[in-house]
Amino acid sequence: MTRDHLLFFGDSSKVNAVYNRDLNEFVQNTERKQNMEGFDPDYLDFVDYITKMTHRIWEEKGIGYIYKSFHHGVTMHHGSTSTKGIAAIVARNLQTLHAFPDRRLIGENVIWSGNDKEGFYSSHRMLSTATNLGESSFGPATYRKVTYMSIVDTFVFANRIVEGWQIRDNLHLVRQLGLDPHELAKKMAPVVKSTEQKHFGLPETLEGQFEPPVYKPIHEEFEIGDFILSMYNTIWEWKFFNRIGEFYAKNAVVHFICDQHLTGYDQIQGLWISLFASLPNAAFVIERVTCNQRGGDDDWDVAVRWRWQGLHEGYGYFGKPSGNPVDIMGISNLRVIAGKIAEEWLLIDGLDVLKQIYTRYEQTRSQAEELNPAREQCAD
Repeated sequence: MTRDHLLFFGDSSKVNAVYNRDLNEFVQNTERKQNMEGFDPDYLDFVDYITKMTHRIWEEKGIGYIYKSFHHGVTMHHGSTSTKGIAAIVARNLQTLHAFPDRRLIGENVIWSGNDKEGFYSSHRMLSTATNLGESSFGPATYRKVTYMSIVDTFVFANRIVEGWQIRDNLHLVRQLGLDPHELAKKMAPVVKSTEQKHFGLPETLEGQFEPPVYKPIHEEFEIGDFILSMYNTIWEWKFFNRIGEFYAKNAVVHFICDQHLTGYDQIQGLWISLFASLPNAAFVIERVTCNQRGGDDDWDVAVRWRWQGLHEGYGYFGKPSGNPVDIMGISNLRVIAGKIAEEWLLIDGLDVLKQIYTRYEQTRSQAEELNPAREQCAD
């Protein structure tokens, strides 16, 4: 995929940006900065739409806004699984509110691009607080309080979410509930009774025996798109962990799952090595990069949605290798200041990864006999 199909830009001057503003102040905005044809008239701009719509559904428990704000054929991607159709979205939200009725969503930032003619795109980072007061797919109510990060990317056209990509730090969530995530993942993992090949050619870092491609910047001076694509090519594809200093500030902080906050080169480098050790030959694919300039020329917010696909074949962050295929969807929000990453929020669903690791692939008796019809004769 070419650079033009990866990079998208939004003009922060055309919206009332969130950043770290208090919600009580944000809702007092009255200035319309953006054309919003096809949207409800009370939405001043796209960031206003995302913030208000989220607040109305979750904080006010206005489930009816789902019918007004989601396309009837909406698809929501959750790690390796997806939810299809507006009825499924309503059901999923009601289940969550039953389990966590006092859930609060603290919006930290909305990174966006697009327009009302072609559609908008958002990456909404949130911190949630809640108490587990009802039964859920995790088990009976534990009455424990939890705090966790989530990021939701959406494509929106004419007031309706057409497609979304939602990641919640479920690994951190279940640990706070007092549950063993490995035992829970084993119970939730499917048993696949089929000899059909699930992955038709597992993607790997290398194309045959060729080395990874090299991204070549097209600008002589610093340009945010070149910088982001070069960083992922250098560290995630080539695994040049010794070059972290080229892209991260010396005191950079990476906020990772399970409330991990890694500061400085050594800790960040250690995380990358541990992660890549689990999937040493997995392919890394960038799906979209969205860039917003904050104020000055050297201050950027960037959202990157990506996938990491391969075999869990090494000892590393996810424990003993299982040999199972794993498909990890991730979203990263980055703050780039003066040509270096100062802060990053890197989110994956670790519980979804564990469920894939513990998935059991079993043959039925008839399938096994078809593959080896002479087995019983040999036994005789």
